[in-house]
Amino acid sequence: MTTVTRETKETQVRVELSLGKGATQVDTGLKFFDHMLATFARYAGLDLKLHARGDLTHHLMEDVAITLGTAVQRVIPATAARFAERTLPMDDALVQACIDAGGRFFYQGPLKNRLYEHWMRSFCEHAKVTLHLRVLRGKDSHHVTEAAFKALGLALRDAMVDSGTVFSMKGSVALEVL
Repeated sequence: MTTVTRETKETQVRVELSLGKGATQVDTGLKFFDHMLATFARYAGLDLKLHARGDLTHHLMEDVAITLGTAVQRVIPATAARFAERTLPMDDALVQACIDAGGRFFYQGPLKNRLYEHWMRSFCEHAKVTLHLRVLRGKDSHHVTEAAFKALGLALRDAMVDSGTVFSMKGSVALEVL
């Protein structure tokens, strides 16, 4: 398990995260955001305890992305399978998530909702993953956003599977921070 906290003049965030079965306790004060975070953790197979408060929705969501992304980066096995892709339908929405959990940040969206678009970018930056997220169909923003969080969770779950070997021509994708 890893614990990451972030306290600023704008927000207070605490994340406890481990590879598991998707058990969640999430409280940000934003019900739909709580639902998205719990959905992501459930589909990713991550046990998540998250408590956060903030002055503005944008600050809160961004700092949750930073802390959760950092926690995810810490629990990805050094011998993770790395690459995964999932396409997920939810009613009118169809969203594809392609991920590389090899320690390099890149995000390609977009999601129409700017807050959730920014959340995805910030999460990927701090999780040090590459994510290509494609909205193939969908008009209802709730369905598109939820399908995106589910597809991301499922793809990340597959990418974090311990393959028993480093899947890289470099021989290592780990970065040791002293």
